[in-house]
Amino acid sequence: MLEFVLFMVFSVLETYAMFYLAFKVFKIDFYHKEMIFAGCIMGFFSYVIRVEYHLVEIDIIVQYLLIFCFFWMLFRIHFFYAAILTGMTYQAYTFIQLMYIVILDKAGLFSAQAFYGIDIDTNLLQILSSTTALGIGYYSGRRRKGFDFIPDKPNGLIKTTKREKFLFVLNLPTAGLIIFIMHLFNSNYFLAAPLIYAFLLFCYIYLAYSKDRSGHEYIKL
Repeated sequence: MLEFVLFMVFSVLETYAMFYLAFKVFKIDFYHKEMIFAGCIMGFFSYVIRVEYHLVEIDIIVQYLLIFCFFWMLFRIHFFYAAILTGMTYQAYTFIQLMYIVILDKAGLFSAQAFYGIDIDTNLLQILSSTTALGIGYYSGRRRKGFDFIPDKPNGLIKTTKREKFLFVLNLPTAGLIIFIMHLFNSNYFLAAPLIYAFLLFCYIYLAYSKDRSGHEYIKL
């Protein structure tokens, strides 16, 4: 029972940090209770799939889909932009985790078993990653940094630009990349993973910044 409670606490913390980071960076209003509720649902699914059945790859896909569904149906973000927001959030948080994994691995404080969820290494990684995500989100909100091109209305048609289409395409391989990177952990190519995600995030930020300054607005019909 204690194992389950600890897993849920750290999972909710991580999920809350991801939503907080996304909403702060994209200047979207957020609701604490809904974020905690979403974290509880995602944590429960993750515990069953990852811990009970040891299906880490399936859990990654399920968590990705759940985040998208919550952005779209719980937080009422337009379907198209919910997909973009999901990809950017997941990749940004994964990049933060990858940087800490590299550091902890070099310090001998991380092992492959941590990917299965019940491990002191996992908890340490979760605390560091979520704290960093919360810090970045808080800094972005305090300094009024970020993007505001995502509409706050879930209904209606939108006029997509080439930048938005590229943002959407960058979102597609996210879950697959995470699964691929996990299998590279004990190989000599693992250090390339942070570089891949840094490149993807650079593309995201560049395209999002360009879109934010382009003057194009979504159209509601």
